[in-house]
Amino acid sequence: MAADCLFCRIASGEIPADTVHVDDAVIAFRDVNPQAPTHILVIPRAHIASAGDLRATDSDLLGRLFAVVADVADREGLVRGWRVVTNVGEDGGQSVGHLHLHLLGGRRLTWPPG
Repeated sequence: MAADCLFCRIASGEIPADTVHVDDAVIAFRDVNPQAPTHILVIPRAHIASAGDLRATDSDLLGRLFAVVADVADREGLVRGWRVVTNVGEDGGQSVGHLHLHLLGGRRLTWPPG
């Protein structure tokens, strides 16, 4: 855990969030600034700065993150489709330095995203 990391503080329970999934490795919660009717962030409890910091040894965690994304999408009723996005670095649009997957759905999503 990084003491100054917003998402580490959410993962530890220090900062409340509208959680939709919690387990020993992953937490999912509703984004406070949603960009779609369903906008959920899925994060590892472990502090990893971004997808750019993932290594082959993180394959189990990465699989778990995507399994949680799929499960949450099912529970949210996103039967017509959804998108999962992760941003890396300032130019990639990353605003919190903790790996997080954005689950977006509930409306037609356009491409390119922006």
